[in-house]
Amino acid sequence: MPVQWLAELDGRRVAVEVPATSANLGAGYDCLGLALDVTNRIELEVRGWSRGGIQLSVEGEGADELRGDGENRFVRGLEAALRQARGDLPKRVGWGITMTNRIPLARGLGSSAAATVGGVVAANALVGEALALPDLLRIATEIEGHPDNAAAALLGGFVVVGTLESVPEAIRFDAPRDLRAVLFIPDLRLETTAMRAVLPDSVPRADAVANLGHVALGVAGLATGRHDLLRTLTIDRLHEPYRAAAYPQLPLLIGAARDAGATGACLSGAGSTVIAFADQVATLSRIEAAFLAVAADQDLPGRVEIVTPRNTGATVVTAD
Repeated sequence: MPVQWLAELDGRRVAVEVPATSANLGAGYDCLGLALDVTNRIELEVRGWSRGGIQLSVEGEGADELRGDGENRFVRGLEAALRQARGDLPKRVGWGITMTNRIPLARGLGSSAAATVGGVVAANALVGEALALPDLLRIATEIEGHPDNAAAALLGGFVVVGTLESVPEAIRFDAPRDLRAVLFIPDLRLETTAMRAVLPDSVPRADAVANLGHVALGVAGLATGRHDLLRTLTIDRLHEPYRAAAYPQLPLLIGAARDAGATGACLSGAGSTVIAFADQVATLSRIEAAFLAVAADQDLPGRVEIVTPRNTGATVVTAD
């Protein structure tokens, strides 16, 4: 028999919109993230116990690829948040899910985190916002394994994240109004687990010290209006040099963007997307041309998108 609270939700519908994210931002490995105005829209219908099972429909990115079972990240986020708010779920609970996805998979733009955050936010809407933002971040982080993409997707803007006594913490601030991001999104897919596997267990002290300085200056600069310090922030010595062994086109793409006038350029998350920043239209065009020239020379098919950082995180579009 269904639990009473779930029976009361039968037939309810919720739609959420969740942004793409770029983690690390160069030197901020696993501790910085930025939301981008590329979104997935996910619609959920609660089908209670009488129509158990999961029916998943996907349009756009991930169509015919995403799993329509309990391991789907949206479902995991949804059910984890419902358990936190209301207790155990019966086995025959059913979900009807429709995804309209613009965030590419396995390209370093937070597609997994977007799905997870979409699930926890949808669940919270169903239960009358019973969970606070720290609860939602903790649940999403437990599923994702680290809070950078999850925090940016949930909160929007720039986020600084860390874990204090096993609890994820995040501080956010708005991205500059005029800032734009140029994304080179290769057809090449790079799985996060594989790109983490190429990283060494230890790094030279000089590299660690350099990254600490870059992160400190970059975050302080962004928080105080010194947006030029994005150039410093996006210079990394902890992960990008090692990931370049698996992605040899990376330093060429980053170098071309910087030569074209980018305020900063780096690998987005674990890749394969490369992100560059600028606030002038002419510079954006030069960066786009530079990315495409390197891609053609290196026989690396892909596309360029110019997007705006998004200061709004995941939102509930409709709930009835």
